[in-house]
Amino acid sequence: MKAIMVMFDSLNRKMLSPYGCDWTLTPNFQRLAKNSVMFTNNYAGSLPCMPARRELHTGRYNFLHRSWGPMEPFDDSMPEILKNNGVHSHLVSDHMHYWEDGGATYHTRYGSWEIVRGQEGDKWKVLPELFEETDEYQNDEARFFKSKRCLDKHDRINRKYMDTEEKMSMALTFKNGLEFIDNNREADNWFLQIECFDPHEPFYCTDEFKAIYPHEYHGKLYDWPPYHQVTEDEQTQSHIKYQYAALMSMCDKYLGKVLDTMDRYRLWEDTMLIVCTDHGYLLGEHGWWSKTVMPVYDEICHTPLFIYDPRSKVRNERRNALTQLIDIPATILDYFGIGLPRDMQGVPLKKVIDNDVQIRECAMFGFYGAHINITDGTYVYMKAPISDSPELLSEYTLMPAHMRSLFSVNEIKEATLCEPFTFTKGCGVLKIPGRSNINPNDLGEMLNGQGSRDDAGNIDNNSIIYAANLGDKLYNLITDPQQNIELNDPVAEARMANMLIRMMKENDCPPEQFARIGLNANGVITPGDISLLRENYVKLHMPDILADYEWSISAANTFRALINFTQKKERGCAAKIISDRLEKRCRGKMVEAWDVLDTISDVIPEKNRDMVYYFVSLSGRVN
Repeated sequence: MKAIMVMFDSLNRKMLSPYGCDWTLTPNFQRLAKNSVMFTNNYAGSLPCMPARRELHTGRYNFLHRSWGPMEPFDDSMPEILKNNGVHSHLVSDHMHYWEDGGATYHTRYGSWEIVRGQEGDKWKVLPELFEETDEYQNDEARFFKSKRCLDKHDRINRKYMDTEEKMSMALTFKNGLEFIDNNREADNWFLQIECFDPHEPFYCTDEFKAIYPHEYHGKLYDWPPYHQVTEDEQTQSHIKYQYAALMSMCDKYLGKVLDTMDRYRLWEDTMLIVCTDHGYLLGEHGWWSKTVMPVYDEICHTPLFIYDPRSKVRNERRNALTQLIDIPATILDYFGIGLPRDMQGVPLKKVIDNDVQIRECAMFGFYGAHINITDGTYVYMKAPISDSPELLSEYTLMPAHMRSLFSVNEIKEATLCEPFTFTKGCGVLKIPGRSNINPNDLGEMLNGQGSRDDAGNIDNNSIIYAANLGDKLYNLITDPQQNIELNDPVAEARMANMLIRMMKENDCPPEQFARIGLNANGVITPGDISLLRENYVKLHMPDILADYEWSISAANTFRALINFTQKKERGCAAKIISDRLEKRCRGKMVEAWDVLDTISDVIPEKNRDMVYYFVSLSGRVN
């Protein structure tokens, strides 16, 4: 028996023709749908990239316990289990995050692996322009962060070495994967993971694919949108979407090469094929680009999934059962006849593939430190934090690494060893408390919603995420699939809240997470509780200053985020300065977010103002 998994990154389900898109060119995804089972209710779990890959190995949620980070010593790894049970596992990838501190323990779990360099500012090639101060190629986010400009420069330099299609990372990744199949098609008992970083930004591809989507655009090179709200004009917005579509059509071409190989060698007889993604991507929907700082809308969490199982040979059918990324490792182990680890929460999908059997009542998903989300396939409930207290958000880990760096000494010195969780196999883990404030000097490398460190210290961007409180949200996916209408339905919300509590408890969730989102782990939530919770939320989040003024929720969030960027010992003084400025500006009218933003220059040093404005303005969003 053999298995091939093709994994793309940031694949928006709604941009694929099998899922109903009528303007993108994805004929091989359409061909795949005819040769496999297409899942209509598949969801991501822990977001973004490396948290999702930890789920792909362990088959269990991890975003309630820690942020972006390595595999843990107590983790069960699906490819390693295969390797230890006589099934060779091989990884071919151009996903640069595998070779950074926060992902460095994943690829070595496989029996063998290959790397392709050059994606997303990968620190690969060096030319003299890397040392130049000026940099015309940068996106809106880049101007705030020196390290982000450096990544832009690396990306620009790397492209000089990928100036033709056959030199591009995607082409080389698939070439290496197909070479593995060519060499080992007659062998048995192997699992191949072809993991392609595209269509993750930047949306770099050849003119051949851009020509598929002709459009008018007269601006600068712009194929790397910010992790931010949409501020661009309509022409630029359309340009970004077409750039994504062009790269996705390139992905489609290389998917076709895998399907051609399946046909040529008749691998459909004995080879499972899985095509999936880690999460989706916002292309201006809901007024946002990308992922991480906004609510986890359908475009991010509701993901495409295709599986062909040679045991049943079901083709050209849809399955509506609720499934998740954590089910994929369980499915692969089950396919090879290997028992699942006790701690794996995923469920093998064979019964779903064969007969669309319901295997789960609900699916949980989210980013560490942000909303905790749940869906039952009809409703999506996004439970927001009611508190941004750092005591309510700790990292539980034995591998203290951020995305691109180790935890700083200042972070580690406050760590304590806590009791084991049910899934840590008797091992106590470090509890590393959240930071009490956000010092701009400590932000270090900020890239696409993830944090690293500089000489001043280390802070993970999750501290910023939970400063941006976007409120509880409830949507009905059946009547409102675009999630345009927030529901006020205490009965439905109470049912979803109780479901969420149960799921969190089954995941052995840290107790402070319940307090963070305002739910009683040991109680039953009633519709009355929901109404009271919403009333208290508004009261709790109103600033103490100018208490007799009317504040918009957006202004309150903006104020709290701004205060978080001041030194703790200076917060009282900062609040007084902001209060005096707002009193002069807002007398007789509601305080709005832009009123608070205009006070940044009064309380933040000049060198940090652009950066603080960027994050505080994000925090002011309420949708």
